[in-house]
Amino acid sequence: MFAVMKTGGKQYKVQAGDVLRVEKLAADAGETVQFNEVLILGGDDVTVGAPLVSGAAVQATVIDQIKGDKVIKFVKRRRKHGSQRTRGHRQQLTLLRVTEILASGAEGTGVKSATGAASAPKAAPAAAAPKAAAAGDDLTQITGVGPAAAKKLNEAGIATFAQLAAVDPESFDAVKVKPEWVEQAKTLA
Repeated sequence: MFAVMKTGGKQYKVQAGDVLRVEKLAADAGETVQFNEVLILGGDDVTVGAPLVSGAAVQATVIDQIKGDKVIKFVKRRRKHGSQRTRGHRQQLTLLRVTEILASGAEGTGVKSATGAASAPKAAPAAAAPKAAAAGDDLTQITGVGPAAAKKLNEAGIATFAQLAAVDPESFDAVKVKPEWVEQAKTLA
């Protein structure tokens, strides 16, 4: 059985036991990762996705994090300019061994989904922001309160219009609160 999977903007035709080099993934050596973007499943009968095959996945074990071959880019301007420039680059890669190709039931395996190195850290802060917004009112409706000021107010324990209306602007030390914010919060509460 073979599968055509997509990761890092490239497509790979894989079978169980294959070793391949892909764009760097956020996984350590020895971990098992799962690729859910399967475009084609082949074997006795071929299944072509539209665009993906639903429920299919490819599981692989991370062997190592490596660097690719050196790529040298040479730029020379012709004629009167007389300038040259050489730049080198080694791409960061992840070495994988494909362990299993799942035709269905990929959702219930419990194996972490493969994500790129750049997208993994960004997911955690984005998930925390909606929780804070859901707990109280939208303080940015007050004139002069932007997203940064609303975040500071939330960190100081003020999440609703009623809490902001009860604040004394002169004696509140945690965040600089303007008197017009308190007046607007009283009308909105």
